Parts: sequence; C-alpha cells; structure tokens
Amino acid sequence: MYKKTIFFFLLLLLTCSFLTGCGEPVSKSGFYFDTVITVTLYDSSKEDILEGCFDLAEQYESYFSNTLPDSDISKINHAGGMPVTVHEETITLLEKGIAYGKLSDGAFDITIGKLSDLWNISLKALLEETDASMIPQDDEIAAALSTVDDTYVKIDGNEVTLTNPDAKLDLGGIAKGYIADRMKEYLLENGVKSALINLGGNVLTVGTKPDGSPFTIGVQYPFKDDGSSIASVQVSDATVVSSGIYERYFKVNDTLYHHILDTRTGYPYDNNLLGVTIITKDSVDGDALSTICFALGLEDGMALIESLEDTEALFITDDYEIHTSSGMGTDVPFEKL
Repeated sequence: MYKKTIFFFLLLLLTCSFLTGCGEPVSKSGFYFDTVITVTLYDSSKEDILEGCFDLAEQYESYFSNTLPDSDISKINHAGGMPVTVHEETITLLEKGIAYGKLSDGAFDITIGKLSDLWNISLKALLEETDASMIPQDDEIAAALSTVDDTYVKIDGNEVTLTNPDAKLDLGGIAKGYIADRMKEYLLENGVKSALINLGGNVLTVGTKPDGSPFTIGVQYPFKDDGSSIASVQVSDATVVSSGIYERYFKVNDTLYHHILDTRTGYPYDNNLLGVTIITKDSVDGDALSTICFALGLEDGMALIESLEDTEALFITDDYEIHTSSGMGTDVPFEKL
C-alpha cells in the first residue's frame, strides 16, 4: 500500500513532464526520509544543480531524521532529558512545529514519536497478512500518549531539552515541506525558473511551465492502485500537499488503521474523511496544514482554511464527495475528474 502511493507520485511527475510540452527536462530521484524524492528541471540541463538539491536532502536528513543515530533529533531523543546543542535550522523547524501545535490546539504535536512507533503503520502497511495482534493494547496507547505534549520541548538558544526523557520528537509531519522549500530557494538562487520538486507527495512548483502556463497537478483517487486522479489543480509557484488514510494503512477484520493518529485518543482518526489536499505558497505550511485539517475534520478544518490568506483546500469525504474552499475554481483553477 505504501509502495503504491510512492508509485502514484512518480507517475504524477511523469505526467507533469508530459504536460510541459517543452524541451527535454532533466530529473533525478533519491530515497530520503523513507520516501522517494524527485526533482525535475524544465529550463536547465545542469546536472550539478540537481546534485545540489540532493546534497541538501542528505544534509537535512542528518538534522531532522529520528532514525539516523547521529541526527540532531535522535540526539535529543536519546539525551535522557539533558540539553543538546543542535543546528540553527533544527531550532527553526522545532519552533515551527510548536507553532503549528498551538494553531491546532494540540492536534498536531511534534512529540508524537512514541505513539507513532507503537503503531508502526509504515511497516505494517507492507505486510501481506494482518491480525489483531498488530493493534496496540489500551495500556500501551495510554503510556505512549502520556509522552505526547510539546510543552516538554524547551529551547534555549541552540540548546534543546526534552524535559520528559520518555518523550520522543518526530518531525515527519513538517520536515519534507521544509526541505522542499529550501530546495526551491536553492534552485531560484541558481537561476532555475521552471521546476517541480516532489518529496513523497509534497509537490512544490518553481515558477510556471516554460511556456508560461501553470502546472497541472493530480490529486490521488483514494485507494485506487493505478495512479488515477480524482481531481486536478493548476498552480504556479505554489505547493500541493495531501494527507489521507489511503497512504499508509493496514486492515484487521475489515477495520482500517491508518497513519494519522489522534493525539487525544491515541488511535487513528475516524472522522469520515479520506483525504485533505492543501494548496498554498510554502510547502512546510502545506505539510502541517494537511495533517491539521484532517485532524480537525471537514467543518473545523474548512473554517481554519477560510481564515488563512492565500491558502485553499480540497477535502474528500468517505462518500468520495469533494468539498472545496471558497477560492478553489477562482484563485486556484480546479477540475473534478
């Protein structure tokens, strides 16, 4: 299931390449943060620029990964409550994560690491056979939930302390968006004016297609394995980020357990949503907001989007109906497929 999602987004980029109708694009892919990253340039053939993007990916993985033992985040997680000196950009991303936690009233929380590890959805999604033993026990969930509270994160200059030594940071909900934004900055600094950046489904466009028209980005049809889209949006210099229950999940007795976890109950959300797609300028915002809006549900999530400038959203409910914010179709050209 997880591999199918990666396949879809690779197909999406190939589709976008076809849509440009210009020259010969150059593209490079790599595997970082447990996902496929692809960067495609449409107005440059300089391979060294592409290499620079992946140098950035490697650098930021060494900061933000919670699996690499020498990363900033891993050092904090294993410090036993002692302060750890980290890179300045790690501080920046932690502060962003805490700000998103406040915006969502705790629905988004960067200390969700223990709960995410307990469910281990990414691994279970790859298994051929499933059974009830894969569902954590209530006491295990309660213990993990007791460590989810971003007030445990204390920042003093470039030092970070987890005041609850049992808590665990996980920046998976915003790191890819932040890295995509830094890649875009790098490309612009190197004269690239037309490109697509895809970090596991976080799609960020640099400028327009070379002919000046917007990029057309597909929104995945939930649970379809053939990479088909339920809708498409046209964007220039913007990001399209989706979160959905169809990305990583496993089933036990026809009950689906997905990777978007409720910080109140410790279980995957059950709120009649299949997915949320955010269209905005910065990918780090789209990354966080796609999770936050899914957590808030259709009504409250849509209200949040309507309160934000230059931000639009598409919600897919479990009856496969599409619900869009007020600027979709006007500010953001949109088509239901």
